[in-house]
Amino acid sequence: MANKSKEKQGLTLLGRKVTQATKKLEAFPNKAKDRYYRVNLNTDEFTCVCPITGQPDFASVQISYVPDKLILESKSLKLYLWSFREQGVFHEHVVNQILDDVVKVLDPHWCLITGKFRARGGIAITVDAEHVKTAAARELWKNNR
Repeated sequence: MANKSKEKQGLTLLGRKVTQATKKLEAFPNKAKDRYYRVNLNTDEFTCVCPITGQPDFASVQISYVPDKLILESKSLKLYLWSFREQGVFHEHVVNQILDDVVKVLDPHWCLITGKFRARGGIAITVDAEHVKTAAARELWKNNR
């Protein structure tokens, strides 16, 4: 029972009815921290708005990372991504903000955030932002994007 209690430590959103977006990302301990493995989280329901026109922008977002000591809890990620829904932000900035926030919480060996924004005005934009703490972890995955 002590292990389950330790795993839940710091998780305030999972298992609770939450109806509001939040900028709070949560994590739980990685039980396989001696192994490099990749975690992929994907959504095709990301939305934000243009900071100039206020028009909606729609994107798919992929978060790929090689965890170190912590793993990102998916419900907190959902609520975090939801928090951008009404935020005016350029595509390049939001992808880098997501990377900064994920790295701040997890301190992963490697992380890549890809935002594929749907065409507006005839132009689609894809933004990749990468963090590398452990070069060996990055090398394992760089050809598998």
